[in-house]
Amino acid sequence: MDQAHIEQMKAALEQVMPFGKYKGLRLIDLPEPYLVWFSQQGFPEGLLGQQLALAYEVKLNGLETMLKPLLQR
Repeated sequence: MDQAHIEQMKAALEQVMPFGKYKGLRLIDLPEPYLVWFSQQGFPEGLLGQQLALAYEVKLNGLETMLKPLLQR
């Protein structure tokens, strides 16, 4: 993975949820059931939807422990 992809992933996971019950939480910190609900209902259009889908995939595959150190830099 090149630096551009790393920065893109980092930005996605540091993105803050702009609405709803979990407004203000970073996407990586959203509860997995909430992300599962979005995956079943459909992610929003645009960049936020793409970022939520990425957060869902990270959680689904248990990768958050691997990625959290990247976010703390």
